[in-house]
Amino acid sequence: MAELEISGSDALLGTLYDDLRKAAHREMRRGGSPQTWQTTAIINEAWLKLHTRNDWDSREHFIRTASTAMRHIMIDAARARLAACRGGGVANLSLEAAADVAAESVDDLITVRLGEALVELAVIDPELARLVDCRYFAGLTEAEAAQVLGVSDRTIRRWWIRARAWLHREIRTG
Repeated sequence: MAELEISGSDALLGTLYDDLRKAAHREMRRGGSPQTWQTTAIINEAWLKLHTRNDWDSREHFIRTASTAMRHIMIDAARARLAACRGGGVANLSLEAAADVAAESVDDLITVRLGEALVELAVIDPELARLVDCRYFAGLTEAEAAQVLGVSDRTIRRWWIRARAWLHREIRTG
């Protein structure tokens, strides 16, 4: 990721578009429903949320905020799909089609529960919640997350272990 001058969301998005696209694409491959969302759609939705802001402190500030925006977009989409599965005008399905819908619904439930758990984690430990946004929703590597969050790689590894353990426990018991 190249150095850049901060002059507003449009300039930042133009400069970081390829990085955000790669991050969103990694997230789409890793989990969720690729047939429901496309990488470009996630980035465009994030841009709609961010383009009016011009108060970016740094490239890292923009990436952290874009990561959080992508999280909100994906969780909102999962909630909408779950609501549609509850009878939003859907016709009767064959047993095979119902199995496919059920598998997608489990992914959506996990995504929604992850979002709820992240809200709780942000209250307890905001740094861990920001790390999850960067690693999971923006798909940043440990080194990239360390740069964005302004800490060492070792700190990121320790935080990532703590965040995953806490989220795993919360999602299983929630």
